Amino acid sequence: MKNIIGFAKKHYSTIMVVLLFLVTALLVLYSLPREGKFRYEFQRGRPWMHETLIAPFNFPIYKTEAELNAERDSALAGFRHYFRHDSLVYDSIVSLYSDNLSSDIENFMSRNVEFFGEQAEPAGNRREEFINITNQFAGFSREVLRDVYSMGIIEPGETADRIAAANEPIVIVRNNIGERTPADGYFRQKGAYEFFTESIEDWAGRNLTGQPGIYVEFFNMLDVSRYIHPNLTYDQVMTERVRQSLLEEISFARGMVQAGERIVSRGDLITGDVFRILESLRREYETKFSGANINLVFLGQFILVFSLLTVLYLFLYNFRREILNDVRKSLFILLLFLLMVVISMMIIRYSPVNFYIVPFAIVPIIIRTFYDERLALFVHTIILLLVGFFAPNSFEFIFLNFIAGIVAIFSLTNLYRRSKLFLTAVIIFLTYSALYFGIAVIQERSIASIDYMNFAWFGGNGLLVLITYPLLYIFEKSFGFISDATLMELSDTNQPLLRKLAEEAPGTFQHSIQVANLAEAAIFEIGGNPLLVRTGALYHDIGKMADPAYFIENQTTGYNPHDSLDFEESAQKIISHVAKGVEMARRHNLPEQVIDFIRTHHGTTRVQYFYRSYLKEYPDDEVDLQKYTYPGPKPFSRETAVLMMADSVEAASRSLKKTDVDSINNLVESIINSQVNEEQFTDTDITFKDITTTKEIYKKKLRNIYHVRVEYPE
Repeated sequence: MKNIIGFAKKHYSTIMVVLLFLVTALLVLYSLPREGKFRYEFQRGRPWMHETLIAPFNFPIYKTEAELNAERDSALAGFRHYFRHDSLVYDSIVSLYSDNLSSDIENFMSRNVEFFGEQAEPAGNRREEFINITNQFAGFSREVLRDVYSMGIIEPGETADRIAAANEPIVIVRNNIGERTPADGYFRQKGAYEFFTESIEDWAGRNLTGQPGIYVEFFNMLDVSRYIHPNLTYDQVMTERVRQSLLEEISFARGMVQAGERIVSRGDLITGDVFRILESLRREYETKFSGANINLVFLGQFILVFSLLTVLYLFLYNFRREILNDVRKSLFILLLFLLMVVISMMIIRYSPVNFYIVPFAIVPIIIRTFYDERLALFVHTIILLLVGFFAPNSFEFIFLNFIAGIVAIFSLTNLYRRSKLFLTAVIIFLTYSALYFGIAVIQERSIASIDYMNFAWFGGNGLLVLITYPLLYIFEKSFGFISDATLMELSDTNQPLLRKLAEEAPGTFQHSIQVANLAEAAIFEIGGNPLLVRTGALYHDIGKMADPAYFIENQTTGYNPHDSLDFEESAQKIISHVAKGVEMARRHNLPEQVIDFIRTHHGTTRVQYFYRSYLKEYPDDEVDLQKYTYPGPKPFSRETAVLMMADSVEAASRSLKKTDVDSINNLVESIINSQVNEEQFTDTDITFKDITTTKEIYKKKLRNIYHVRVEYPE
């Protein structure tokens, strides 16, 4: 267990970076579409630009959505809603009606005993006549109720009300047998009530003419509304079942293409029929390989993603290992990769917008800003290879975006100028447009056939590239990077810290400016970031502000505080300006990349003046070298190495008594050679050729500073 923990601690960065690569792979895999991909692109009315296409398997020729909708409308034209007839409702209503009618007759005669006579007395003519008429009415009204309930009364409800209001025919199911019924073959409740009352009024008009008014009074008091109840219930289950059955009878295909059958040859015009067959093949292909073979699709995608991320890892391992050694830097690269792939997949799967609006050039621009062209181009290529597998017109997509990415990378210099990014966006738009025009002319052989709407999408792409500027700020602050724009701000001598340096240590300030000029010129020649080295040079000696009088360039009155110190104390005073500079830089929130110049500009060299003075004064004593040696670290980049040389050369040149060509040349050679011999540049990637070039630049610059002319032989 201890061994495992020890191994994990020792290789923490490597383990974390590998985990980041694995997590990225999983997230990318999750975002990829699982549907099969039809690898051919085509458009109606244009020539087929691929090889002859042979049907790989049997597949149907699908009808268009318009055709299917027309057939659905036709199939449902005679469709009717289903209602179930409940015969028990009539039986219960008739029984209730008969009982209530008999009771109503008895009660009515009891209330009108003066007219009908006492019940105990023998029935008179009036009583018998009234009973006879009511019996006739009872028989008639029951027949009317039977007719009403036989036709059916629809139960109120949203669907039923809509059907009845539209006077739609329906199907009434009686004893599991459906009967198509016209709109006038059933009742709504109101209609049934009106029909019943009108029938009663009609009967009364025919049978009560000339009868006593008390008869009419009896029929007017009858409440027939309570005998009207729905007996037709909407059967939604049956209705949907029949509807679905009708729709299922519609065929989605209008024919079949057999395996091995030729579909289209290169150069053939894609007419309506061919287009329909190709669309059917695309649809069948994508559905055929999205079901049972989903695991195989996932396996293929896994191999693709794993291979590309492995290639990216190997590239970083061989050429930018410092990124793999830093979890933060690795996360930055993988996050850009992941975001661009996921956004692309979302647009491919869900968005209706043209895929050409996706600004793939943003990734190489951002990486180029913080790293170099080679890394930017490589990551850009890996993204295009992965996305291109799923993008429409894969070759055209990769070609256009690859060239646009290259143009973006190499057109982007001096990003600290906002106009430069705008110019790059315009160049990207022109690149897309020119390349697309060329491809379209080759394929279509006609300008008239070009889809000019794509130029609008290219314009949108160029505009979206402009969001790179705020993105750079976000990534810079989130990942601790430093951009040219930030360096430009920091190198402004009106910055508060530099103004303070100019006021409190003017000699050091002038020295820093000269060092910045020397180092910047060297980096321009041997390669690197000139803005970074210039900014680092301006701030490398800010620690001297803590005790400016202890540094000779600030001693203007002839007073030297070192006269009251011993050699070790003086050396420590000089050495302390590095630590004080780092502390001051952190207090003013300078970026770590600038602080690195403060920490490394003396490396692990010694304070030679006081060290040699001590040896001269005390030749027999043992020297504590640590007291006279800077703590380091050594320079670890071209920029920090060049600054170290420039700092030492510029400072030493001020002590030259004779500033001729030989003196300057010898000074530069001796100082830089001494640094090389002390192995101050072993942690950098600077070469001997770079060092030689740097020497020559410093010699030339110093000669210009001291106005030295080369003497030519007579």
